[in-house]
Amino acid sequence: MQKTERKPLFDLGQLVATPGALAALEKTEQNAMEFLSRHVSGDWGELPKEDKDENRLSLEKGFRLLSSYRTTAGETTLVGLLAKFIPDDERILLIEDTAELQLHQANLVRFEARREQHGLPAIAIRDLLKASLRHRPDRIILGEIRGGEAFDLLQLLNTGHAGTLSTIHANSAKQGLARFTSCVLQSGVELPYRAIKANIADSLNVVVHIERRPGRRFIAEALEINHYDPDADLFDYCVTYAKADQP
Repeated sequence: MQKTERKPLFDLGQLVATPGALAALEKTEQNAMEFLSRHVSGDWGELPKEDKDENRLSLEKGFRLLSSYRTTAGETTLVGLLAKFIPDDERILLIEDTAELQLHQANLVRFEARREQHGLPAIAIRDLLKASLRHRPDRIILGEIRGGEAFDLLQLLNTGHAGTLSTIHANSAKQGLARFTSCVLQSGVELPYRAIKANIADSLNVVVHIERRPGRRFIAEALEINHYDPDADLFDYCVTYAKADQP
């Protein structure tokens, strides 16, 4: 094979924003509404029209959603399909540690963290979150919360960025809230514990927990966050959906 003498236009080691044109395999004959219908209802049937309208409204009006999940429960699929409800005229900023989500909106900015390589410094999720406001996003999607970047995400939520989506590893929706709090504490910022929890309650609207059991992945519960009671040290939330245990 003849070798080419053409040099690359840029050093691949310097890439942070990933290319927008990516090859992706998608399941045929499945759209976002069908996915939500199957998972929320717990079977292959259709949701009532009012439930479909409510799901669509929640994304269009910009609820801030945190998805907690067990390992390989399908969190990437869920966030990707929820993102399809975001209107095309809104700018989405997607931040990931490793590029996994496949979004096809035209007004999409993708950031990917990198480790130190070829003499180039590492760029962490926290760095990308701090730089995100320079790109004037309407929606921010953070692939996964793992540590101190939770504080930076919390700061962004407090600047009025409606419609933010993210995921965190936990065994239940309630534990997802607890782990989110723990990740904020890992940031090293000197804030009182109860002030952090009050901030989370003011900034986060919904926590959806998804699970995997033999042969299926499904939404197990959904919590709506109302407020935080510092005296009792408890989140005030209501369970809007809870799936019955499987036999």
